[in-house]
Amino acid sequence: MVILGIDPGSRVTGYGLIKRQAGKIEYVASGCIRVKGDELAPRLAQIFAGVVEIIRQYQPDEFAIEQVFMAHNPDSALKLGQARGAAIVAATQGELSVAEYSARQIKQAVVGKGSAEKNQVQHMVRHLLNLPGTPQADAADALAVALCHAHTAQSLIKLAGQASKTVRRRLR
Repeated sequence: MVILGIDPGSRVTGYGLIKRQAGKIEYVASGCIRVKGDELAPRLAQIFAGVVEIIRQYQPDEFAIEQVFMAHNPDSALKLGQARGAAIVAATQGELSVAEYSARQIKQAVVGKGSAEKNQVQHMVRHLLNLPGTPQADAADALAVALCHAHTAQSLIKLAGQASKTVRRRLR
């Protein structure tokens, strides 16, 4: 199972791919889609094309993306939302379902603290994936999104298994 995590941005969109197999998680790839130009529409097209290319190249099974958070600048939040939209459309056209996580959920899953700093996320991503170096911040954030999704999916599988055991016991 390959998971593609996306940390959207209107100038730099991070991506990270991990593989979850038999309860183990391993690094596949990561990087950044760096867009050029000043006009937003062409930048959104570059984000879309970049995510489409990543999906084509790595054939992920699942897609996860960070939700928009309202910062101090509403204009930045709107542009971030549009960048997310471009990435989400690329995922849905690649027939991937979309999972969304808040920054707090991602930090909690990776660092164990929802208010963790960026450098703490980078450190834990490096540690959890046994990477030789610290990934660039946007790529680390995207890997953290993928890790959050993997951990959340594992938790749901465990809960479903426990629930089915409870139901079987009750049926006896």
